[in-house]
Amino acid sequence: QVQLVESGGGWVQVGGSLRLSCAASGRIISDYPMAWFCQAPGKEREFVAAINWNGGITLYADSVKGRFTISRDNAKNTVSLQMNSVKPEDTAVYYCALDRDSSWDGQRRREAYNYWGQGTQVTVSS
Repeated sequence: QVQLVESGGGWVQVGGSLRLSCAASGRIISDYPMAWFCQAPGKEREFVAAINWNGGITLYADSVKGRFTISRDNAKNTVSLQMNSVKPEDTAVYYCALDRDSSWDGQRRREAYNYWGQGTQVTVSS
């Protein structure tokens, strides 16, 4: 059974930085795309960023492009999200997700992923 465990969430001031990490166990993730999604209160879970199996391709939501960076370390079975220049609207629970298969297709859709972490809260204070 695959387990994804996020860490690194917390409080951060507007304009500050935060680094989220996701550790995978139960499966070697190096063959699979991975992603980060976020969910604010009262809203649906939405796409933030995705990365292909070797980190050579990344994809970002327009709202975070230029501010967030997704990366992975397949040797450590981890994926990270570096959040810079954060804004109040970045406040949400952030989830990492593992793709259903190894193809790079439809990465913005929640349905592309079948394993999810429990989430980590990020709160941006002004």
